[in-house]
Amino acid sequence: MSIKVDELFKDAENLYEEAIKDLKANRLRKAAENAWCATLRATNALILSKTGKLPEYVPETRNMLEDLAMKYPEVEGLTGRFYTRETFLHGHCFYLGICPEGPVKRRVIETKQYIEDAKRLAHL
Repeated sequence: MSIKVDELFKDAENLYEEAIKDLKANRLRKAAENAWCATLRATNALILSKTGKLPEYVPETRNMLEDLAMKYPEVEGLTGRFYTRETFLHGHCFYLGICPEGPVKRRVIETKQYIEDAKRLAHL
């Protein structure tokens, strides 16, 4: 596994920890964005581990994740979870300010499992 993949996963874990701190301080919007960023970093690490290429922007990440899911069926379980974080945490909560406490907290907390699953799929 490359050093860059390890660094991306470490960054994802750090962002997740920041999201948890934000939740504890009742900063839902910030927690949502940190959890989304953690998701994106973990996804990019997975993509880099499987393809040797690092996506440069989110639409490229989406496309490459879909391609991975076609090649590796076990990755399919991440795609919906990726999209819900992008749409709900990043779009609705962070950008629009629509942050219902229960659903935001649940998705932020579940980001830890997303990172773990991405690491497992990257064979770390």
